[in-house]
Amino acid sequence: MQISKEFRILALCAFAACGIASAQQLAAQELPPAVTGALKQAKIPARNVGVFVQAVDATRPMLAFNATAPFNPASVMKLVTTDAALELLGPAFNWKTQAYIDGVLNDGVLLGDLSIKGSGDPKLVMENFWMFLRQIRAKGIRDIRGNVVLDRSVFEENVYDPAQFDGDPQKPYNVGPDALLLNYKTVAIRFMPDEASGQVSVAMEPPLSGYTVAAPRMSKEAVCGDWQGKLQADVGVGAAVFNGAFPAVCGEKVWYIHPYRMSATQYFGAVLRQMWSELGGTISGKVMPGNVAPVARLLAEWQSPAVPEVIRDINKYSNNVMARQLLLTIGAQASQSPGSTARGAQAIRGWLSAKGIGADELVIENGAGLSRNERIAPNTLGQVLVTAFHSPVMPEFIASMPLVGYDGTMRKRLRGENVAGQAHIKTGSLNDVRSIAGYVQAASGKMYVVVCLINHPNAPFGQAAQDALLQWVFEKG
Repeated sequence: MQISKEFRILALCAFAACGIASAQQLAAQELPPAVTGALKQAKIPARNVGVFVQAVDATRPMLAFNATAPFNPASVMKLVTTDAALELLGPAFNWKTQAYIDGVLNDGVLLGDLSIKGSGDPKLVMENFWMFLRQIRAKGIRDIRGNVVLDRSVFEENVYDPAQFDGDPQKPYNVGPDALLLNYKTVAIRFMPDEASGQVSVAMEPPLSGYTVAAPRMSKEAVCGDWQGKLQADVGVGAAVFNGAFPAVCGEKVWYIHPYRMSATQYFGAVLRQMWSELGGTISGKVMPGNVAPVARLLAEWQSPAVPEVIRDINKYSNNVMARQLLLTIGAQASQSPGSTARGAQAIRGWLSAKGIGADELVIENGAGLSRNERIAPNTLGQVLVTAFHSPVMPEFIASMPLVGYDGTMRKRLRGENVAGQAHIKTGSLNDVRSIAGYVQAASGKMYVVVCLINHPNAPFGQAAQDALLQWVFEKG
């Protein structure tokens, strides 16, 4: 059979096109030499690394390496949760903490109960709570002769074990979600040594009504080292005792502690009684869990900052309990039922599906990344970031991430390098996990999505490889 000249030309063109496509695909599967070298130096096998790099206006990645394999993402999982919150809750969404009264109010005396209903505010910190209590006082209440009822019904009741993740329940990052989360359920104990007197003074913030903090002995040893361990702390329900000593050479130090032995109600009650007393009020009854009575009347309301400000705290400083609050809020709003991890995860899966992002490998345990079980593929996370760039709330989302070399968890990385100030990158770290994800504006002016997930015992030494990847994208993009 004779083949026409035109057919041979078309065939050669098709073959050449296939060859070019194959070459492009091959190039997209090879890590940059600087990254490969840094991984070898860290003794991290390439098979334990997943990378995705794509221009935000492109249809295919510039670099994809192990991009469809599921990895533990650590805290970069927060990018999925916060992006979903911006789009599903909306940029104007905020949380409301409300006060209701059930009884007779006469001349500053409430003969009945005061109920406080939470909605999961992730940022009900001390100054905001003080403003809320000021509102209640301004409404004429001074002495509460009944109980204070704490209504947490917006979140599903669940038993939470703060020791489950790493056996260290005292760490602030192990605080569980709470519809009435107050001050992240954390205390800050300040140690102030005075070598002249040989004494250590202590102060606790926030002060808790009825709670005592015994000052430790002062040690003259010349090494500070593990000063927290040397204190031999016993932080109980009603007192904090230090059976060890505080090294004078440490100078003034602050220790942030989750008083996990106190229930959420006990902690809230101790803060409330102290602050209410400072405002000139009294509480005669108990501070107890319950629900707002149907006949109760709305008295005061505190509104939180909106979602963009909340996700900035979550992503810049990798706040785990705030991310947990966000996931449960997404679940509550989407289902119009008490918020739960399962409902939040279901809502996010539906949101991804509506965007055309397949995520069969996705595992959401708490939405914060503080998990041994959460999984996501670099390609999935990369596609989330690509579509987020084209969202109307893109500026709020990108601004929530650390600016490389300047702030958040990236403030000390890549200082003096060209990519500093040109990338917004979220970091993540667990034992055996190091991760980065976000956006790099290359020297060409083009914007790129970058994801790099490392799962290996030597992952803590993988930072140099990830930094090399960011610099490569800036230079080559």
